[in-house]
Amino acid sequence: MELRALFILLGFLVANGAFADAYKWTDKDGIVHYSDRPEPGSERVDLGPATPSRPRSPATAASSPSPDEEAGSAAAKPFSYTSLEISAPAPEQTLWNIEGILNVSLALNPALQPNHEVRVYFDGVARTVEGTSFQLEEVYRGVHNIQAEVLDETGQLMIRSLPNRFYVQQNTVRFR
Repeated sequence: MELRALFILLGFLVANGAFADAYKWTDKDGIVHYSDRPEPGSERVDLGPATPSRPRSPATAASSPSPDEEAGSAAAKPFSYTSLEISAPAPEQTLWNIEGILNVSLALNPALQPNHEVRVYFDGVARTVEGTSFQLEEVYRGVHNIQAEVLDETGQLMIRSLPNRFYVQQNTVRFR
């Protein structure tokens, strides 16, 4: 009976996340932020229905620009990342018995460029890490938050992920 109630509760939590609203606002430094919680001065973003991605058709591939045209257009516009997500740990995931070591994976598109660095905020404390897969130590049981960002060679913010909350549980052994 308890397991059934747990599955029902889990279903409500998943459904609640599927229908969540999104909000967009710009901070005093001109950085655009997105969140599932409204902030002062934020506007609601209509996410619309989910659409599956499709591979490019041969006709579209044939009309794509030549490498020389791409090089000319790349020089005209500055480099930018299109997405940054924390793929592990997953949002709202519960991790069991990790022995204080957290494995983190980031999904960055396009790939991390030379001279760009990744900074992670773990429970509000900034840490510079190497690459998009790394470990954090001294992560003990409780509720934790993690967020990542990529900085260019001048220290300018390029992209920031959404904050990610996760949980760490640890089994205890009782001795009699």
